[in-house]
Amino acid sequence: MKLIACAALAALPLGAATCEGLGSAKLANTRITAAQTVAAGAFPAPAGGQPGLPAPDFKSLPAFCRVQGVIEPTADSHIEFEVWLPVAGWNGKYRGLGNGGFAGAIDFGGLANSLAYGYAVSATDTGHKGGATDAAWALGHPEKVADFGYRAIHETADKAKELAKAYYSNAPRRSYFSSCSNGGREALMEAQRYPADYDGILAGAPANYWTHLLTGAGADLQALNEPGAYIPATKLPAIQAATLAACDARDGVKDGVIDDPSRCQFDPGQLLCKDAESDACLTAPQLTALKKLYAGARDASGKQIFPGRVVGGETGPNAWADWITGREPNRSLMFAFGTQFFGNMVYENASWDYHTFQADRAVKTADDKLARTLNSTDPDLKRFRDRGGRLIMYHGWSDAAISPLNSIDYFQAVEAKMGAKETDGFVRLYLAPGMTHCAGGPGPDSFGQASVSAADPQHSATKALERWVEDGTAPEAIVATKYKAGPGGEVIRTRPLCPYPQVARYKGSGNTDDAANFTCVKSN
Repeated sequence: MKLIACAALAALPLGAATCEGLGSAKLANTRITAAQTVAAGAFPAPAGGQPGLPAPDFKSLPAFCRVQGVIEPTADSHIEFEVWLPVAGWNGKYRGLGNGGFAGAIDFGGLANSLAYGYAVSATDTGHKGGATDAAWALGHPEKVADFGYRAIHETADKAKELAKAYYSNAPRRSYFSSCSNGGREALMEAQRYPADYDGILAGAPANYWTHLLTGAGADLQALNEPGAYIPATKLPAIQAATLAACDARDGVKDGVIDDPSRCQFDPGQLLCKDAESDACLTAPQLTALKKLYAGARDASGKQIFPGRVVGGETGPNAWADWITGREPNRSLMFAFGTQFFGNMVYENASWDYHTFQADRAVKTADDKLARTLNSTDPDLKRFRDRGGRLIMYHGWSDAAISPLNSIDYFQAVEAKMGAKETDGFVRLYLAPGMTHCAGGPGPDSFGQASVSAADPQHSATKALERWVEDGTAPEAIVATKYKAGPGGEVIRTRPLCPYPQVARYKGSGNTDDAANFTCVKSN
């Protein structure tokens, strides 16, 4: 094996096939800063973790080759990355990981999860250090914005596959990418801009219309800052109760989840306070703000800038109080994302005053300056399809961060560009009723979308994607599970997720918490 590996290294050319030898690998615009074999169970657990997922068991990891490096495609680039390569038991596949928010950190949990199942895997900070809601690094650094927008993910994939080929003497036979939110944007960027990087792509809740998404955040902020318009978290339960009363039972099952919120006929006007204000009603200014949140950002002519929020996911963890309204005024996550984006990336003014925000002007400026760098909205996926690529998108119907209607818009744009039949041959979209941003919420939210597991393709989007790529079996329904205390705990409910535009319908008999008693039908 070593002789074969050395021959491969000479051809690349790289330094050596041993892990430590990879430290001298010569890769374009790249410095390898460390390459060492980590003994089984010896990797020290880093601080933090991936929200919504159990902490990785680093002590159970097998031995692996850990390669750390920096990619510098421009004078102002500093893209840190890691590649983890199993010492034994490599499954022949490579897995690339994405980033949430404004990135700024390596996803060690994702690396550990993929390694545990035999993958060669990579992750990157996309070219800067910082918290998920921090874009101060972008101020005055357009090349770093480009690294974040598209370059870092591609460069990391390219270098990771070269290192895997050197270490194993064989290139990965299949490559996959998986991520959610900004990572979903990265996923679609790969399919559109670099279709040869991955054979299969799993794109969750994609923030692919980045400039319009964050213009929408500014419009929401503006609506909530009108005199008396702020909606406190204490009023959100009343709003959700009204939406559920209007539409929960529409799908034939009253279970606290609206099956297809886009078809819910709900009049927010019923929440107007008739007498004294209380948490059970809304004042006139609050009602106006709520209607604007549901309607979404629009320009002066009424044209949609970004889809509005859908009904049914207003309260609970990872819902409106976190993302939209905040626990107090101007303390929501979307406030942070919107103000950081416009202050540091669009206007490049750290003291930019959000009170001056005007949606029409803001979206034009953002599009003119950054649409090509940050948006992954091109519906022409012909190059990706022609090389055999497969794409699965998913989105929670109760997502308070990014409207699920945006994913539907992109899917339909691909159909319009490439034809419905052609699109069906390589793209699937799954909408998860009651799921919040990437995971969580009252609906079944665990279907192998966030990590590799031992689940089969009927219960794992990750495995369904791999089977589609490797065996040609297109995925149909994927069973999602709601656990009482996270994956592996007590099962509360299962429900099939159907490929859009199909939805799950109760058969009329049997336990309504059992997926077996539902079938996929076209929504009506």
